Amino acid sequence: MKFHKEGYTSLALVILFIFVINAIADYYDVNTIIKWVIYILSAFLFITIVQFFRSPKKTILLDDNVVLCPADGKVVVIEETEESEYFKDKRIQVSIFMSPVNVHVNRNPVSGIVSYFKYHPGKFLVAWHPKSSTDNERTTVVVKKKNGVEVLFRQIAGALARRIVWYVEEGQEVQQGDEFGFIKFGSRVDLFLPLGTKINVNIDDKVVGGKTVIAQF
Repeated sequence: MKFHKEGYTSLALVILFIFVINAIADYYDVNTIIKWVIYILSAFLFITIVQFFRSPKKTILLDDNVVLCPADGKVVVIEETEESEYFKDKRIQVSIFMSPVNVHVNRNPVSGIVSYFKYHPGKFLVAWHPKSSTDNERTTVVVKKKNGVEVLFRQIAGALARRIVWYVEEGQEVQQGDEFGFIKFGSRVDLFLPLGTKINVNIDDKVVGGKTVIAQF
């Protein structure tokens, strides 16, 4: 288990806050009950930040015939829908909701070349809202596999997620299971797959990024 690089600033700020609030409590010699409340709050904040930005080491089993899960979380959508940004046709949408307690590393579901990338500023509706896919702050990534099949995946900010980070750009070659981004504090990742793709998960399934097989071609 390691601490993700995206959490360094947040961890530094929390440690500074803990140091200041505890120093003030000691300086003014506040009563024992208040001191214990401060100690408990300090420990809670520290543990929360550490668990949120944890980045477990994973062994990825590469398989060009499957779509790996792009994030830890719960499957909240499986449906046929119109993808209006890039494909402009019907696709199978699979959406994974990440709560604040999930690992928030985002991983490439397939290997290939990034044929399209775009960042969209937007709103911060709750991640399970039907319009979050089109109205919220988000990124759209399309990876073309070596056989020509394209898979679209989208990072979507939620009500608490106020920063999306991505590590890919158009023309870049990416490998299945490698990190392509990170979203802070509760969010969602959507996958758009060709019609006829065999879906291996169900609504409410708990899934693991880079491990769970979402679909098979």
